[in-house]
Amino acid sequence: MEKKNKRIVVKVGTSTLTYDTGKINLRQINSLARVLSDLRNQGYDVILVSSGAIGVAVGKLGLSSPPTDTKVKQSLAAIGQCELMSLYDKMFSEYHNTVAQILLTRSDVDIEKRKNHTIDTFNTLLDMGIIPIVNENDTVSVEEIEFGDNDSLSAIVAKLVNADLLILFSDIDGLYDCDPHKNPDAQLISRVDDIASIESNAGGAGTSRGTGGMITKIEAAKIANEAGISMLIVNGKNIETLYDIIDGKKVGTLFKDY
Repeated sequence: MEKKNKRIVVKVGTSTLTYDTGKINLRQINSLARVLSDLRNQGYDVILVSSGAIGVAVGKLGLSSPPTDTKVKQSLAAIGQCELMSLYDKMFSEYHNTVAQILLTRSDVDIEKRKNHTIDTFNTLLDMGIIPIVNENDTVSVEEIEFGDNDSLSAIVAKLVNADLLILFSDIDGLYDCDPHKNPDAQLISRVDDIASIESNAGGAGTSRGTGGMITKIEAAKIANEAGISMLIVNGKNIETLYDIIDGKKVGTLFKDY
């Protein structure tokens, strides 16, 4: 990618931000803050779409498993979002970058006036050199899912800000021709030009801590590609993969726009 006028949306999920124990993965959050700050310092516009609020609250409160009751989930989202943003603010500031929180509901992008205000806010923050951190406003959304999940939300955000590239961090290296968790011979698909031809390969959520899966990522790819935005699925275990992407190396699965 050329550095001039490039705008990148990066989405991370709960499985990237937490350990199997449910506790916060501080190394990952620190790495995310360092690499995104470094990209911002190079002149890229960077937007982070971050899941994890409920997962962080589950770990903080020592719950044995995520709740299913909507009211409890909304309450945990309020607890976890506070903790998550506190960590982001602290870690990004260590790399001399400022972050801002944006919590969205479906009406913020469906109602024209509110959508325009949302776009103005994004553009103003980016012009100020600030990194917006986005999540769904789960404390007021009755379904987690007004957007479907944060994969779809990240694609909608990419469309709103007229991004050049959307990067989704996953718990595997990209899209495979069959489930790599079940079949060791599964082959990575490095590029997708026809989304309809690969939809049958998609599965559900890869971890007990996440709400998405390949199905939701493919839906995100449709939104992004239809808006003229390329999308990559890459493994979230190594945040520094972002440098390889910027350097034009082939990683993960690319859904190319035309």
